[in-house]
Amino acid sequence: MLSEFLATHRTELIARTREKVASRSAPRPTESELECGVPLFLDQLGETLRLSLTKNDELTSSARSHGRALLRTGFTVAQAVHDYGDICQAVTELAKETNAAITVDEFRTLNRCLDEAIAEAVTTYTAQRERSIEDAGTYRLGTVVHEVRGRLSTAMMALSLLEKGHVGIGGSTGAILKRSLKTMCTLLDHSFAEVRLASGSSRIERVLVSELIEQMEVDGSIEANSRGLGLTCEPGEPGLHVKIDRQLITAALANLLHNAFKFTRADGHVTLRTCSTAERVRLEVEDECGGLPPGKAEELFLPFEQRGADRTGLGLGLDIARRSVEACGGSLQVRDIPGSGCVFAMDLLR
Repeated sequence: MLSEFLATHRTELIARTREKVASRSAPRPTESELECGVPLFLDQLGETLRLSLTKNDELTSSARSHGRALLRTGFTVAQAVHDYGDICQAVTELAKETNAAITVDEFRTLNRCLDEAIAEAVTTYTAQRERSIEDAGTYRLGTVVHEVRGRLSTAMMALSLLEKGHVGIGGSTGAILKRSLKTMCTLLDHSFAEVRLASGSSRIERVLVSELIEQMEVDGSIEANSRGLGLTCEPGEPGLHVKIDRQLITAALANLLHNAFKFTRADGHVTLRTCSTAERVRLEVEDECGGLPPGKAEELFLPFEQRGADRTGLGLGLDIARRSVEACGGSLQVRDIPGSGCVFAMDLLR
């Protein structure tokens, strides 16, 4: 059994892994990494392997605590990724040399556990960076560029692991790559909207609503499908136009849809609908988040405010979306549907 193999050969595996880490050119190994990090990584991988045979929720909780522990001790994400990989190589080599009775399924489980451990370390690191930005209370262009660079680094690291074949594209590392790319797009959208809003250079034009909704449906369907959710888009009456800054409103709608997908329950549905009067056009995004806490609706529009258990992102999207809509002479409100979900509604001029 693989877990027993790790326990029996712990000393040898630590020695072999330290040799691999010490010979690494980049990232440069540290004394703490060699003395404390390698045993810690090996023990965590062993625990993750043990929990993988029991309850999945325990496995997830353990992986998260491991990621936090690694980063609290000062190890970078690059160190964690490389050291986990070195341990995996040491295990594979020693198992072959000793003719250990380890099955193919057990090696697959080891790779999956490695995938989980790496992904959680990266996720935890990213979450801590987001909280540090939150504490600073600012969202300047330099910060955005720095965040995009960090996400790009994470995406490249995940891609490197996938190319080496240690983990599969459908696992946690693949999800990290996808999430990093999506977050970069969101950060750039936010940055663009902030620049436009700060300069006061909104360009109001008459836009065909059906074209706007079609664009949202094409882009939104990709995320909806990836999350296993349904998406319905209703373009309204034929020939309907609205007076907006196309890029600002497109980014605002994209943010509303992203939030709807993010908080809608599994196998749920999101609806983008269009309503109109003689003078106004109303674009509504309805989700199935389960409803909002009493009296908390307006707090969602505060900078750095977030709802639900999923704390990814910076909590700035709704604040920017509302200011984008107001720059077009409209308003953005939210309506709670207790026990079901909520509706974000843009009210715009025709």
